[in-house]
Amino acid sequence: MAVHTPRYSDTIMFLNNDGDSSLRKPHKRLQLVFRAIYFVAFLTKKRISRNTLVLSQLLSNPSYVIDIESINDHEKEPFHGINKEALAKLVREKDINSLLQFGGVRQVVEILESDQKEGIRLHENELKQRKETFGSNIYEKPPAKSFLSFIIEAFKDTTIIILLVCAVLSLGFGIKQHGPKEGWYDGGSIIVAVFLVLAVSSISNFKQSRQFLKLSDESKDIKVEVVRDGRRQEVSIFDIVVGDVVCLKIGDQTPADGLFLDGHSLQVDESSMTGESDHVQINETQNPFLACGTKVMDGYGHMLVTSVGMNNAWGQMMSTILTNDKNEQTPLQHRLNKLTKYIGNVGLLVAFLVLVTLMIRYFTGHTENDIGQKEFIGSKTKADDIMNSLVRIIAAAVTIIVVAIPEGLPLAVTLTLAYSMRRMMLDHAMVRKLSACETMGSATTICTDKTGTLTLNQMQVTEFLLGTDMIMTTSQIAPEVLELLQEAAGLNTTGDVYTPPSGPPEICGGPTEKAILSWSTTTLEVNFNELKREYRILHVAVFNSQKKRSGVLVTKNSTGKVHTHWKGAAEMILAMCSTYYVKGGIVAPIDHEGRKEFDLKIKYMASKSLRCIAFAYKESNAESQILEETGLTLLGLVGLKDPCRPGVKEAVESCRAAGVSIKMITGDNIFTAKSIAFECGILQPGEDLNIAVIEGPTFRNYSKEERMEIVEKIRVMARSSPFDKLLMVECLKQKGHVVAVTGDGTNDAPALKAADIGLSMGIQGTEVAKESSDIVILDDNFNTVVTVLKWGRCVYNNIQKFIQFQLTVNVAALVINFVAAASSGEVPLTAVQLLWVNLIMDTLGALALATERPSSDLMNKKPVGRTETLITGVMWRNLLAQALYQVTVLLILQFKGSAIFHVNKKVKDTLIFNTFVLCQVFNEFNARNLEKKNIFHGILKNRLFVGIVGMTILLQVIMVEFLRRFADTERLNWMQWAACIGISSLSWPIGWIIKCIPVSNK
Repeated sequence: MAVHTPRYSDTIMFLNNDGDSSLRKPHKRLQLVFRAIYFVAFLTKKRISRNTLVLSQLLSNPSYVIDIESINDHEKEPFHGINKEALAKLVREKDINSLLQFGGVRQVVEILESDQKEGIRLHENELKQRKETFGSNIYEKPPAKSFLSFIIEAFKDTTIIILLVCAVLSLGFGIKQHGPKEGWYDGGSIIVAVFLVLAVSSISNFKQSRQFLKLSDESKDIKVEVVRDGRRQEVSIFDIVVGDVVCLKIGDQTPADGLFLDGHSLQVDESSMTGESDHVQINETQNPFLACGTKVMDGYGHMLVTSVGMNNAWGQMMSTILTNDKNEQTPLQHRLNKLTKYIGNVGLLVAFLVLVTLMIRYFTGHTENDIGQKEFIGSKTKADDIMNSLVRIIAAAVTIIVVAIPEGLPLAVTLTLAYSMRRMMLDHAMVRKLSACETMGSATTICTDKTGTLTLNQMQVTEFLLGTDMIMTTSQIAPEVLELLQEAAGLNTTGDVYTPPSGPPEICGGPTEKAILSWSTTTLEVNFNELKREYRILHVAVFNSQKKRSGVLVTKNSTGKVHTHWKGAAEMILAMCSTYYVKGGIVAPIDHEGRKEFDLKIKYMASKSLRCIAFAYKESNAESQILEETGLTLLGLVGLKDPCRPGVKEAVESCRAAGVSIKMITGDNIFTAKSIAFECGILQPGEDLNIAVIEGPTFRNYSKEERMEIVEKIRVMARSSPFDKLLMVECLKQKGHVVAVTGDGTNDAPALKAADIGLSMGIQGTEVAKESSDIVILDDNFNTVVTVLKWGRCVYNNIQKFIQFQLTVNVAALVINFVAAASSGEVPLTAVQLLWVNLIMDTLGALALATERPSSDLMNKKPVGRTETLITGVMWRNLLAQALYQVTVLLILQFKGSAIFHVNKKVKDTLIFNTFVLCQVFNEFNARNLEKKNIFHGILKNRLFVGIVGMTILLQVIMVEFLRRFADTERLNWMQWAACIGISSLSWPIGWIIKCIPVSNK
């Protein structure tokens, strides 16, 4: 190594094999490395910490070059010289030795120009610089399926291939027989029609796949709490940058790789990365490494982000996984596939019979051409004519298969799900799993939370009791008690208060924490900055839904006194206390009578729908490292009010009318739970509360037989744990119910997974809960849960409408073509015409019927449950009546049409085709409502339906009047058009009459 007199253009070079032999000794080289680093730091007036990452490279790479001039030129450029790969490798490999070489976690904080307490500077240029240097927190996704791939998939259909082969052969023989000018019409028309059908279905599928991808991206855009400029704030996970300080709590998912800064009892589940189910303890000394994608199972803390996006293992893994399972099939789609296969087999049989019939009639000389001559006259018939006729017969048979196979059913499901998912997003519900859309329509029971779902989730402290006295101002509280209350409220919390230079304090945390912190700021006059300076937290017991309390062990820096503080459900904390403070600051014992009086106070507050939280403390030994749980002194009780949401009572009544049972499962005590349940309408006056209301421990201690007997009668479960909720879900499912569950916590994940439909809360829900759910309720509102129920029923109902519509067309087309082929040796509907009907039926019909929005009528029906048949008696009644009418009318036109209208065969066939299409248009109106006679109710609200019907009629006019050679039609006069419309419109009065016939909907 050569070190010259300080000149910025000099280069310090570490040589491997050249130079002084003494420099080849490891300890000599290491000394020179340190000298060079200090030399560079002196020249550039930088702290040594900024070059620690460069030092790590020098130690690991024996031929490393430092250009002093380059360093000087980049003196003002942030993060110059930091190796992001070395930083990413640090957490990825959990390399504690490399971390020590960097100087430890604190040193990495300085290297990344962050601050453990303040976070990074909230400056647009700095955020941009960090993204440019270290990358963004996004993953490289596999390329989405192209439009061409959808076209190729559509071409894989065997019947389409056969039809195209027949069309090509017909095209060849036609041109050979009639010349290029006239001979291309038959084959060319089929080719154009096939390509039109393929194009429409491909475009539709392509657009829906894009829609699902968009919804998938939205579901992954979660909010993360970070500290920037000393303020806790929520940002999108995609906006996380290296150097950010992220706040972690139970249920969160780590948004990037990082290092543990501070916190208490932090445990994470790394099974998503390692496959190991055991929870891993995170601490500052032995294991400060937090990998992206892991879940926080206990405790809380702060994390320094060290690598994002594709620079961490999670990003590399996610880039190899499809972001959206476009091949996901719902249970209904599986049932429809079976139905499609069955109908397809029937269509195949009919097509085969038509093929055989037409072949026999052709070769026995019973078919005639356009001028009335026999088409086959033995050996006199040309080979080209025979082949052309055979191709035409095969094409007719294959076209019957194309029409018979209801491939529109899967398309209808896709359209319905895509449309409903998009609309549900506007109604504050994000669907994560397709199957949830339809399953929710079958729900018979909803197990719902209270806080934030039935209530507004806007907690406020409305009452404070010191001992048994109501306190209105701090002047009524003794100074020593006030100081203890300030400690209890300000230190035993996972929330945070930021006091800006001007304006009100900004409070972060959960609803309960925010309410207590707001009360402590305004009423107790807590100075949080001073409180944090004066006290040091020694140990934390994090709140969990089992114990329903949280605790903290703190010491005061000036006196050295150690205090244990507990906060939680009033009856739980009261059971830990043996004394309490009275108004004047005197400590009094809690005797039997005193405990009963406190119980009455708690019950009275609960009866007013107040959540009762108690504070208790104990002075501990200076060397104590544990939180004592007995012999505590009660500091006071606060009552938090969370009013019911407007409209909840009406929503509950709507569910009752729909045959859906509502069960409220809450962690609050039984009195608060009953009060809210009556307010929301879950409990009705006159109900036997001894059966309808139960506590979690009581329910779990029942025998299995006792639980199964009582589970359907329960309306409210208070003081319940997540295990109690899971137990109730399992019991209800065993009784045959389709169960929907709402949850927000990590511990709710088992119940959310076990339920038929898991609904997580978007505001207060943890990422673990959201990941375990099928639908995310974005506004935590029970009204939205009811909206999801309504949409679920709408999805099921829309699909039933389309099934009825399509099967009517299938039955009519198959019967007409088969009877006509068997009797006259020809099919009245040509290949092109049947493909056009197929296009109307599958694509336009699906689009029209799949986009019906939910109506209030859906909530007047009982849930379909698990065993309801897909095609009900009502549907069979409607479709058979319409199909019978269409077959009757069209067969009359087939055999008597020429005589009735005094027209030739070509015009008669056009009349049949036109009437058949218009019958489907009119029948679309009938299909809008399976049971109601008024088929026009709310039709103007669905502009898409009206638009599609109008477009179908317009295209039919163009087909008949202007594309005569393509569609093999003749122009019709206004009298003939009126006749077609009149005949088709009779399907409306027929539908009205048929709906008067009572049929079991089973």
